[in-house]
Amino acid sequence: MGRRRQAREKALQALYQIDAVGTAPEEALAELLHDDGEPVDESALQYARVLVCGVIEHLRLIDEFIKEHSANWRLDRMARVDRNVLRMAVYELLHRPDVPRKVVLNEAIEVAKRFGTEESGAFINGLLDKIASSIRPTEQEG
Repeated sequence: MGRRRQAREKALQALYQIDAVGTAPEEALAELLHDDGEPVDESALQYARVLVCGVIEHLRLIDEFIKEHSANWRLDRMARVDRNVLRMAVYELLHRPDVPRKVVLNEAIEVAKRFGTEESGAFINGLLDKIASSIRPTEQEG
């Protein structure tokens, strides 16, 4: 597994914990070091920290983008995994121009498939594509 994928998966786990039980971000991030016994690359931990802190810092703006594009889905009614995958991806689209749009979308879909439901990949794909088009309209998919 690549470092960035590992970072996104760890960040999702931390964001899920923050969202579900109100764990403080630093506490959730600290638990990433000890969660499954699997060694975590230091650069992956650093990027996971960037993602978690970025999502928390820009949560209102990120959630507004999601609400604006999810016509029939209230944010609080979305599956927690899906909601937090979307938040991470929107953060990357807004604040990480070094990560190509296509990579953001593909990674979000793969992480959603791994941690979400059978429908998560398709849900993330459809909604995130609309959001990405509004944030990075000139960036080509090819």
